[in-house]
Amino acid sequence: MGNDARSGDVTSGNVDSIDILAAIDSWPVPHAAAAIVHGTSIVTRGDTSHRFRLASISKVITAWACLIAVEEGSVTLDDPVGPPGSTLRHCLSHAAGYGFDTANTIIGVEKRRVYSNTGIERAAQHVAERSGIPFADYVREAIFEPLAMADSELKSSAAYGIWSTVNDLCRFVAELMHPRLITAETGVLVRTIQFPPLGGVIPGLGSFSPNPWGIGAEIRGDKSPHWTGTTNSPSTFGHFGGSGTMMWIDPTIDTALIALTDRDFDEWAPDALVAWRSLSDAVVASVR
Repeated sequence: MGNDARSGDVTSGNVDSIDILAAIDSWPVPHAAAAIVHGTSIVTRGDTSHRFRLASISKVITAWACLIAVEEGSVTLDDPVGPPGSTLRHCLSHAAGYGFDTANTIIGVEKRRVYSNTGIERAAQHVAERSGIPFADYVREAIFEPLAMADSELKSSAAYGIWSTVNDLCRFVAELMHPRLITAETGVLVRTIQFPPLGGVIPGLGSFSPNPWGIGAEIRGDKSPHWTGTTNSPSTFGHFGGSGTMMWIDPTIDTALIALTDRDFDEWAPDALVAWRSLSDAVVASVR
């Protein structure tokens, strides 16, 4: 992997941040690239133009597109979507009762946080039907084009099928931190707990009660151990993906971390969690 701390068209940051990101050079993966976004400063390492499958980070982008559709008036979060009693909001926050990849529900609506690709896919399908635009085209027109994310593409499932680069994700996390495509009032729903009491399992991590989730994004809360750092605030939100990718934003320090790899999480899960936590703690310490 490359060791260039300034790739693409992002700006460089301070030397300490560059040194922190050097940790990715030792990760046991074919390729890795990372970025720290702090305010208007961006520091990167690795080939930031390399395209990675984002896996479940795709869910956050899909959710943002759904919120754009809400503001456009094509849908509302209270629209019936999924099983009886479920809404678009339930589907986007893993509360509709679908199993991980099953067409049928495995539990009642709003009974437990059941992590589900199906719920996200149903949400995307609903937006496509209401807007009259295939969801891949909707995401491109609503997010990728206005944010100049030229190397990003939804290739398959809206739950896990987006490919992108660190350069493009820097633009997306900047949008999450300070929205331009939607109002701040709507954007905050991504990091606002939906159906607060629900507990549930995070695949590859464990069971938590409660297991807070926003619209499309996981919220750290008091979960321990967690894939973010031990010093990230409870309000930290983001996602990690089965392809070995992770992205978080800690609003208390106006900072985001992106780290993308192309080695499946399951193949190096223990090492990945140690690496992600260590890097996250180093980033938080450098900012604070």
